[in-house]
Amino acid sequence: MPATHHLTTPLSRDDIRSLHIGDLVFISGTIYAARDAAHKRMVEALDEGRPLPFDPAGQLIYYVGPTPAKPGRPIGSAGPTTSGRMDAYTPRLLSLGLAGMIGKGNRSRAVMDSIKENVCVYFAATGGAAALISRCIRSYTVLAWPELGPEALAAMEVENFPVTVVADCFGGDQYEEGQKPYRKI
Repeated sequence: MPATHHLTTPLSRDDIRSLHIGDLVFISGTIYAARDAAHKRMVEALDEGRPLPFDPAGQLIYYVGPTPAKPGRPIGSAGPTTSGRMDAYTPRLLSLGLAGMIGKGNRSRAVMDSIKENVCVYFAATGGAAALISRCIRSYTVLAWPELGPEALAAMEVENFPVTVVADCFGGDQYEEGQKPYRKI
């Protein structure tokens, strides 16, 4: 039976080990927003021996490209983007202590193996609920590469940000499990 958790970033290994596929999690604290272009720049920085603009240890990255904020709001719609576009970069970031990612869609075998090996977690945010998700975001601050617009690396302060565990550190894969009842034998 899936459980409900309320967690605050940064996440500890014990936090991550308490999570199983299907669990509902409400996250509070700082999460980082980054998409394809920012991931490419982060790995280029690492390849060149430069530090990242944030310490990934225990942190979460949300694969999001938000729309412009309406007056009085820190951010516009903030729905998840397809996670597979970050798969080439993800194992490297997980090996640096990144606790997990938030996005949507399946991940590559290399990412799934890295989640298990590094005791990490992959959360899904509900696609199609971008306007509702944005209500959980209290602030949005660009940290690096502002020229990338909505793909810049940003810090977001969130409160009760709703996600579902879709890949846990034990090798569980909700996308795989969810399909099993519908497969022909």
